[in-house]
Amino acid sequence: MGTVVDDAASVEFHAFFEQHYAELSRLAHLLTGEADAADDLAADALLALWHRWDRVRAADHPVAYARGVVANLARTRIRGAVRERRRITLFWSQREEKTENPDVSAVVDVQSALRRLPFRKRACVVLRHAFDLSEKDTALALGISVGTVKSQTSKGMAELQRLLGTDQAPRRVHAAVVRTGGAGGRDR
Repeated sequence: MGTVVDDAASVEFHAFFEQHYAELSRLAHLLTGEADAADDLAADALLALWHRWDRVRAADHPVAYARGVVANLARTRIRGAVRERRRITLFWSQREEKTENPDVSAVVDVQSALRRLPFRKRACVVLRHAFDLSEKDTALALGISVGTVKSQTSKGMAELQRLLGTDQAPRRVHAAVVRTGGAGGRDR
């Protein structure tokens, strides 16, 4: 008996797919402005509908439900793109500084010590002390809370001071980035 219901649902969904896929793809294109993403969003929406097909087919307006799913997926995609653009802007908007005749051994020491830190601590230390970002901007760039930035930066700096054997770790981190071509790596 289960296969009859499953087969009927499958046939019904396939007909829905054939009838509405192009429309849902056009909607996604118009909402995002991205032709390449439109087919993916429509396919993702239809996959989500298939997983809830019993609920969708029982709805008064299944096509309206499908359009709502596409709109939500498009909104999520747009928000993600906006967040990514903000992060990129934060990284590249810093002033460019260069130093002649850098102390290469000090730079190597700092870079080696930074590599030994776990990623989140390293990212917080670098963004705060090498790129001079505020706690808020660092949190935005990493997608974490300001409190996490504070604790991870503090713990990361303590670990760097232990690794480098100096209490001047913040200045050395900043100097290491400046000496290798400026914050943001524009000269790489």
